[in-house]
Amino acid sequence: MGLVNGNMSEQKPRAMIEALQLSKFYGPFAAIQNVSFKIPSGQVAAFLGPNGAGKSTTMKLLTGFLAPTQGTAKIGGHDVLNERMAAAKMIGYLPENGPLYAEMTPQSFLKYMGEARGLNSSKLRDRLDFVVEKCALAGVYGKAIGKLSKGYRQRVGMAQALLHDPPVLILDEPTAGLDPNQIHQVRELIASLKQNKTILLSTHILQEVQAVASHVVFISEGRIVFDGTVDEMNASGDMEQKFRELTSSAA
Repeated sequence: MGLVNGNMSEQKPRAMIEALQLSKFYGPFAAIQNVSFKIPSGQVAAFLGPNGAGKSTTMKLLTGFLAPTQGTAKIGGHDVLNERMAAAKMIGYLPENGPLYAEMTPQSFLKYMGEARGLNSSKLRDRLDFVVEKCALAGVYGKAIGKLSKGYRQRVGMAQALLHDPPVLILDEPTAGLDPNQIHQVRELIASLKQNKTILLSTHILQEVQAVASHVVFISEGRIVFDGTVDEMNASGDMEQKFRELTSSAA
C-alpha cells in the first residue's frame, strides 16, 4: 500500500504552475520556444534570465494575457486557454509596470478591482483590511495613485494581486526601479506570503533569487537552460559566474 522502508510514501506536491512546451512566435521570430517547467504547491521559484530573454512573454502566457503559438499553460491544473475563468480565479498577477489609474486612490482602485473579481461586500471589506495592512497602504489610502512614489504604486499593484486571496502569485520584476529600502520591503512581503502561496517571480537580479527563492528556472534566448534549486545554481559558490555561463551557453 505505497510503503517505503515501513512508512507511507510521501505524495508529491501538486503542480500549481505548469508550462508545457510553450512557444510564442511573431512571424519568424521566436520570443520563447519549447519552454517547459513545473512549480509545485508552496514553492517560491525565481524565473531568472537576462533582459529580453523571454521572462515577461512566458508570464503573459501563464496568466492568459497572451495566447501561445504552441504548447499549454496550466494553473492549478486548469488549462489557461480553455479554462480561462477557472485559471484566472487562482492567479494574482503583478505585471511589470502594471497599469494603475493615476486619478484613482488606492481605496477606490482596490474597491473597483474587488467588485470586478466578484467579491461580495462583506468579503471585500475583509480583504481590503487585509491587503491594506499587509502592503502598508494606510498612510496613502486616500491619495491619488498618480502622486504616489514608485514604491507605493508597487505596493498598490501587489495589493490588487492579493485581493481575492489567490493560491498562485505571478510577479513580473516586482522590485524593478525601487530604491534599496523599497526593495527590502517588497522582499519581506514576498517572504511573508510564501507559507500559503505558490509564487513565481521573474527577475534578473541574483540577490533577489538568494533572498526569496528556493528554486530557479533560468531562461536565455527564449529557452530554458537551467531548472533546479538555488543551492544547485550556486554549487560553485559563484552565482554570477553561473549566470554568465548559462547565458553564453544559450547564445
